[in-house]
Amino acid sequence: MGGSLAKSLKSLDFIENVVGSDHNKIHQEEAIELALVDKIVGLDEVKNYDVIFLAIPVDGVIAALQNLVGVKEDVTIIDLGSTKAKIVASVPPSIRKNFVAAHPMTGTENFGPRAAIDALYDDKVVVLCDLENSGKHQAEVAKKIFKALNMKKHFMSAKSHDRHAAFISHMPHAISYSLANTVMHQENKRNILALAAGGFRSMSRLAKSSANMWEDIFRQNKEHLVEAIELFEGELKTLKENIKNDEWEKVHKSIEAGNRLHDILD
Repeated sequence: MGGSLAKSLKSLDFIENVVGSDHNKIHQEEAIELALVDKIVGLDEVKNYDVIFLAIPVDGVIAALQNLVGVKEDVTIIDLGSTKAKIVASVPPSIRKNFVAAHPMTGTENFGPRAAIDALYDDKVVVLCDLENSGKHQAEVAKKIFKALNMKKHFMSAKSHDRHAAFISHMPHAISYSLANTVMHQENKRNILALAAGGFRSMSRLAKSSANMWEDIFRQNKEHLVEAIELFEGELKTLKENIKNDEWEKVHKSIEAGNRLHDILD
């Protein structure tokens, strides 16, 4: 997310320079090698920049916000985390006006500077949460940048975002991890390589995603994620019973109902 954002920001004519900060020395070297950033700066120096993007795991966002106390009034802090309610609640009151809660609905299963790609944000949705609690200047800066990145802006509360994200993003990751583990517990590597075709590869792609990052996300959005998983389990149980009982008309109707999702997405 961060590397791809840096690539896109460097193409904007109103951005003078883009710097990066990362505790991982290898990532620092890669970011410079790939020209994603102009230079690497220390955590203390980050405070001196006009706009600070927090493209880090969600637990890291909470920790980083505590270290940003004391930034100037006109600094804009934008977090890109996949959860929002706990992050928003953790913002120190003295920098709440500086802060904008954002979630770009994009990304890949890969991570690190070498995963950066061009136009990752182009024509994607960005959700801006509780924007009325951000400073006017900070809200305008965030909207200007996301507009320049050709993103579609949607506005909602942090609580609403987390429930929707549980169904649209977080539960699919949980299912993908579970699918991968189920297959690996039943099949040997040779069979997986020989038989895994498009369907399995598509559904298991998310299982490549960072364990550290997604453990944090699952923890922060536990309540909504558990609800989503339980509702999914109910749908799957119904389909299983219909198959088990040879109720093929019901199976057919269930498949057709699922087909209608792509009337919305396509």
